[in-house]
Amino acid sequence: MADPRIIDIQLDQRTILWRNADVEQERRIAIFDLLEDNHFAPQRVHEDGYAGPYKVLLRVEEGRLVIEIRREDDSPLEALILSLGRFRRPIRDYFAICDSYYQAISNASPQQIETVDMARRAIHNDAAELLKERLEGKIDVDFDTARRLFTLICVLHIKG
Repeated sequence: MADPRIIDIQLDQRTILWRNADVEQERRIAIFDLLEDNHFAPQRVHEDGYAGPYKVLLRVEEGRLVIEIRREDDSPLEALILSLGRFRRPIRDYFAICDSYYQAISNASPQQIETVDMARRAIHNDAAELLKERLEGKIDVDFDTARRLFTLICVLHIKG
């Protein structure tokens, strides 16, 4: 019986060069929310019919996102490699707006914070749609899963 969801997700710690308390909090929230509710269905049919649940490891290698997918018993299932070229600008924009958001929280009016937060959500939503598009035909994910995965991809790109 199919169980198309992620039950464990890890980020390659060698890929993460630096993070502050805000980034660490974003990472924790994204992982918690992802594990609470997600739809993740690799589209490749496996000989034994395995269709979840999945353990996932995300890492960046030579400018590419590697999504290692494992079975519930931790045996390897497949690895998907995506070029990150189309994500460079959304990642950069997301970092910039997050910086503005964290600065606004400490010294801006509630209306200014709300404006920056709306811009942050818009960039995040656009990036999630791009990720869904790039995964099409490879892994079926819902919008919320794509948003949380994009957050984790951003964490992998922090340079300090």
